[in-house]
Amino acid sequence: MPDILQTAGLAKMFGGLSAVSGVDLAVVEGEIHCLIGPNGAGKSTLFKLVMGTYPPTAGTIAFRGEDITGRRSYERVQRGMSIKMQAPSVFKNLPVRQNIHIALQHHVSKSALAQDEERLLGLLQLTADAGKRAGELSHGQQQWLEIGMALALKPALMLMDEPTAGMSPEETFKTGELIQSLNREGMTMLVVEHDMAFIRQIAQRVTVLHFGKVFARGSIAEIIADPRVAEIYLGKTHEH
Repeated sequence: MPDILQTAGLAKMFGGLSAVSGVDLAVVEGEIHCLIGPNGAGKSTLFKLVMGTYPPTAGTIAFRGEDITGRRSYERVQRGMSIKMQAPSVFKNLPVRQNIHIALQHHVSKSALAQDEERLLGLLQLTADAGKRAGELSHGQQQWLEIGMALALKPALMLMDEPTAGMSPEETFKTGELIQSLNREGMTMLVVEHDMAFIRQIAQRVTVLHFGKVFARGSIAEIIADPRVAEIYLGKTHEH
């Protein structure tokens, strides 16, 4: 399959600090690709470069074969990217169904709106809670609701920044199942995460960042078997 997302020589400097340095990343269409690394590795900065939150200091970003390096975030969304940030940003005072309705209303026809609402509520296991205010949901359910709102765009590529932050182990596992079911329907995912049990559950390919550079890449089996990756997670490796 072709690459849906490619970065070449991507770099970001903040003053004299190099947060991301010469990163080449390729996400293949149809895969779940996880971006991992210890704290301070540059994961969030790289993610914000891909989203268009930060302009790069150097390098290029291509999405579906088009150079989008200079494109704004909303233009990237129009081209088929959707973003789920770490903290849920749902409309807490509105019912769950209305949150989904707002997300869908500009992306589906009026005749299909009710059907799409039901489909998403079912997918997110929120049908029984559709009339509740979103703020009454558990933290995990609010995260799922925001994933659903991002799905309303019918994206080709879903970017997820630590989607299981603050979740219980059971909610984390359910989130993994949701991501796998979306992937089976053909959605490509790029997931920034540090929970290794969750990574093992969902990842097909993994890129490991360390000190802002690509440290290792490969299948999940290859990454788990790499003693250098275990070392950086245990804090034994220092930059030479």
